[in-house]
Amino acid sequence: MAGDRNDEIETALHKHLAWWGLRHIESDAAYFAWQREVFTPEDFAALHRSIEAKRAAASGSSAEIAFYDLTAQSRFIPALYSQRYEYYIEVGSRIAAQLESAQTILDAGCGIGLLTTFYAKHCPDASVVGIDRSPVSIALARQRAHDLGLTNVCFECVDLDQQVPAEKFDVIVATHVLLQAEQDPGLPSCDWQDFKRALDVHAQQTFEQRTGLGLRLDRLGGALASHGRMIVFEKTRQLARRIPFQRALAARGLMLLLPPEPIRYRSIEEVTDDGPLYVTGLAPSSNVLPWAESPEPDGVPPLNVEQLRSVRADQDQPLYENHGTSAQQAWLNLPTKQVVDQVTRTEADGRQLHVEWGRAGEFVYLYCANTFDQRQLVVIEPARAAMVETYYREILGEQSTSTQGALG
Repeated sequence: MAGDRNDEIETALHKHLAWWGLRHIESDAAYFAWQREVFTPEDFAALHRSIEAKRAAASGSSAEIAFYDLTAQSRFIPALYSQRYEYYIEVGSRIAAQLESAQTILDAGCGIGLLTTFYAKHCPDASVVGIDRSPVSIALARQRAHDLGLTNVCFECVDLDQQVPAEKFDVIVATHVLLQAEQDPGLPSCDWQDFKRALDVHAQQTFEQRTGLGLRLDRLGGALASHGRMIVFEKTRQLARRIPFQRALAARGLMLLLPPEPIRYRSIEEVTDDGPLYVTGLAPSSNVLPWAESPEPDGVPPLNVEQLRSVRADQDQPLYENHGTSAQQAWLNLPTKQVVDQVTRTEADGRQLHVEWGRAGEFVYLYCANTFDQRQLVVIEPARAAMVETYYREILGEQSTSTQGALG
C-alpha cells in the first residue's frame, strides 16, 4: 500500500540523516546549546558576516556563493543543517516517492548533496546528477557520495544563472532554488476586494526577471526530456507569489500532474507553511489538472453570529479574529454593517490598503485588506469600542480619538 511505502521511505530517510550526523532537535534552547559546543566565537562572527553579506547581495552574486561555501565545512554540517531536519523529511520523502520510475534524475541546487545522495540510494538503477554553484558544497557532496559507496550519482559545479545543464533528464528536482527572492511580495491583485490577478504579460515578465525565476526555469526546461517531469518546491505559499510562479510554469508547457501539496514543517520551534510541492510534466496527459488561482482553505472557522452572542467576553481576546483569506467572506457576512470610518489608499510600496471599522448588529468590528492578499477581521463587544478605534488609528499612523460619538 502507498501509506506503507511512504513509511518505509521516511524510515530510510531518518537513517540517512543520522548518517550525515543530523539530529531532530525539539527546542531552540537545545539547538543553541549544541551550536555553542560546535562553533567558536570566531565561527559565529564569520557566519554572521557572511549572512549579512548574502542578504545585501544581488541574486547569484559571489557573496551568496561564499556563504554556501562557508556553511559547507564538514564540522559545521550536523549543527547547521539539523535546523532543517523536518524540511528534509517532509520534502525529501515526498520527492523520493515520485522518483521510482525515473532513469535519469537532476537535482538542481543540490547543496552538499544531502538529499541527492538519498535519492541515489533510493533509486539504485537511476543515474543521478546534482548541480550547485558552490564549489565547496560540490566537493563535500562528492566525498560523501564516495563514503556511502554510491556509484550512480555525480556532482557538478554549475550556476543556473550562468550555465545550461549539458544533458537531458527524465526528472528534474528543484527545491528552494528557482525563486530565492524571499522578500519579493509577488504580483498584487486587481483590487483589495478580491484575489484576482490580471493577465498582465509585462508584470509577469518583470516578476520573472527581478526574481531570476524566468532564466532558471528556461535553463532547466532546456534540460528536461520531452516526456519528462519537473518537481518543484519553492517559498510560494502566499497567493501573490504562487500565481506568478504557476503562470511561469504553465507558460513553459509544464502541466500539473498531481494536486499541489502545501507542506508544513518546523525549523526547530518555528513552524513554516511552505510550498506547495508541484509535480509537473511536459507530455500531454488525460490526468492534467487545472492551475488554481484562488486562495486555498485557511482552516479558520467561519463567522457565526449566533455563537458570538454566547461567547464569554475576555478583555485580552476578541470575540472573533481571523487573519486568513477567509476573513474577507466573514466580513461580507457581517450583519447590518454600519461603517464609522474607512480609508482606502495606496501605500509607498504600491499596494492598495483598505481599513474600516464600525458596527455590525450589536458588535463592533475592524477590517483590513490589501492587494497582497492580507486580510484581518476583528469582532468585539461594544464596551471595548475604544480599543478598535485605537487599533484603526495605529494602522493608519494616526492619533486615536474618542469613539463615544461615533458608536453612541
